[in-house]
Amino acid sequence: MEQQPGAAHDEQEVLARTVADVMRTAVVTIAVDETVLVAWELLERSGSRHLPVVRQDGRCAGLLDRADVAVACAAPAASLSSLRVDELLPAHRPALVHAEQTVRHAADLMSCTEADALPVLEEDRRLAGVLTAADIVAALAGRPVRKEPADTRPQAPSTVLPGLPPRRSYRGTAVP
Repeated sequence: MEQQPGAAHDEQEVLARTVADVMRTAVVTIAVDETVLVAWELLERSGSRHLPVVRQDGRCAGLLDRADVAVACAAPAASLSSLRVDELLPAHRPALVHAEQTVRHAADLMSCTEADALPVLEEDRRLAGVLTAADIVAALAGRPVRKEPADTRPQAPSTVLPGLPPRRSYRGTAVP
């Protein structure tokens, strides 16, 4: 495949940009002491694959992946009401980037840690947004960054519960 003359320059330009230029700022977050069921509901309503976990002071505690929450929701229903989000976070410090770091640095970190998303922090360790592999690919493709907030307003009651197949009349997205 032959590369277009300006493509290498554009790639280098994107990789030299700051994470703040490429990251998603409209993210839904969850508090460390919320239940896993609330986390699942937020993921379902927002359509997100990642859910940043924040402490009461706004500092980032980690990032949950939809798959991790889905696995936890396979537990018996009686235990789900007491299972907290912070129990799903890894014991080790999560990989993260700061808003002023370069996209190249973030991509290298994602590659080394095999992460497909990173929480992005401000200087005071407060969450600024989330950077995903899809955000980097979109920037390389010249697409604008998604800045609009996810829609988490209550709608009709959810017809899909974790671990259960969707009803036949359900026309939304299936449970992962």
